[in-house]
Amino acid sequence: MAAWRDLPVVRPGDGRVTLIGLLLLLLGWEALARSLADTYLLAGPVQILRYLMEERALMARALTATLGNALAGFVIGNLAAILLAAVALVWPRSQRIVTGVALVVFCLPLVATGPILRVIFGPGDGPQIVLAALAVYYTTLIPLLVGLRAAPSGWLDLIQSYGRGRLATLVHVRLRVSLPYLFAGLQIAAPAALLGAMVGEFTGAERGLGVLTVRAMRGLEVEMTWALATVATLVAVLAYLGIGGLARMVLRDAPPILLAPPRASLPFGTGALRRLGSAAGVLMAVLVLWWGGIAALGLNPFFAKGPQDVLATLITDSDAAATRSLLAQAMAETLILLLPGYLAGLAVGAGCAVLFSLMTVVAGVVMPLAIALRSVPIVTTAPLVVLLLGRGATGTITLVAIMVFFPTLVACLHGLRQAPGQVMDVFDSYGASSMQRLIRVRIPAMLPALFAAARMAVPAAVLAVTVVEWLATGLGIGTLMARAASVSDYNLLWSVVALVATLSALGYAAVGAVETRVLRRYAPEQLA
Repeated sequence: MAAWRDLPVVRPGDGRVTLIGLLLLLLGWEALARSLADTYLLAGPVQILRYLMEERALMARALTATLGNALAGFVIGNLAAILLAAVALVWPRSQRIVTGVALVVFCLPLVATGPILRVIFGPGDGPQIVLAALAVYYTTLIPLLVGLRAAPSGWLDLIQSYGRGRLATLVHVRLRVSLPYLFAGLQIAAPAALLGAMVGEFTGAERGLGVLTVRAMRGLEVEMTWALATVATLVAVLAYLGIGGLARMVLRDAPPILLAPPRASLPFGTGALRRLGSAAGVLMAVLVLWWGGIAALGLNPFFAKGPQDVLATLITDSDAAATRSLLAQAMAETLILLLPGYLAGLAVGAGCAVLFSLMTVVAGVVMPLAIALRSVPIVTTAPLVVLLLGRGATGTITLVAIMVFFPTLVACLHGLRQAPGQVMDVFDSYGASSMQRLIRVRIPAMLPALFAAARMAVPAAVLAVTVVEWLATGLGIGTLMARAASVSDYNLLWSVVALVATLSALGYAAVGAVETRVLRRYAPEQLA
């Protein structure tokens, strides 16, 4: 019955191997920094430690400000995710609308929403907290919904036999089986909250790690840039490990066996009509919230543009054709770099999760590096990668892949752990090899988590590529948003936001279509 626990993410005995991996990483980093000392590209651990000691007061003040905003956004965003998931499960008809609107909001590019929020909130911490909440709520919502649906049908039948309703089912069954997925989402959300807070600080905050990052980039201060990245990484890693430790304390039961009948085929055209109706409902809800939000808050029409303003900018204005051409060119520059990075991040993340399940020694050495790569907020990673790889396609694709890789790795590791212990015991009794157990049990159990990560990675990849374009490359849709904000061209800025959110939602829907076809065979309970 303990076979389900043999993945590296939960083995306390791997601590010695992990420590060796960390030491090798630090020694290699220091050696490389010393070999590149004359290039002013890389600061080693010794230089960073010296800088942090000299500037400890400055770094402490900045870290305190950023952590406060990130924590507030983390709590607000995750409470919103739990509430939305509960509403969607208790009232199933609302699920498509709830998740659709939540997706559109999550797809709003932080690079563009940051300046808009700064205008709305003015000075203070409002934009940082809101952006931190926006960065985390969806990364928790999707795994949580997957977990809430991962309940054995026998448990659900037992609740119904006692005459209890959906609320009792949610409290007594679904919440219990969803905890592993919730913790996976929280682990992914911890670095995202720090990223959101720092992006908010980029828009005109008075203090914080984001403010210091801007200063380091403009002054080409290599030691300061690497010190900021190191501090942000350590905070994110500690949050990740802390949530993982809490999960190990709470999650002591083996995953249940899920036996769900294949989903009945719908009459031809019925599924398409349902999807079309859901899309229309989401569109109407978004438009109502868009118009209603501007009216309810009494926002100045100079910077608060409604759907009619976006349509005029793209279709009816005298320069609409030039605007569309500009957007098309920028979007083409972005997609050329976005798609390879997205696919590479998914492939490497899923591949590493499978490899770690077979070779725990490799996991102990590589996992610290994997956590560190994703935990560095993209706003501090971008200058570092540009220093090392230049401003070309290689650096941008690498950053997008890193942004996608870690959530995929975490989700797949948790998915592999959902292989039921009873089934693994049956395979063990027949002398099945590790590869046979992997192919026939673990990978099918991982598929829901993999597709959840693939869907979440679409907006994450868009965020990564636009941030890199904004900060480093000077190309693509991210640079166009930054330029529009700098000259107060809010018609163009809102148009870009609407376009990016729409394309992100379409990419999400495309992944969802593939997911439906695969899970109909391997995990039909997820389609119930």
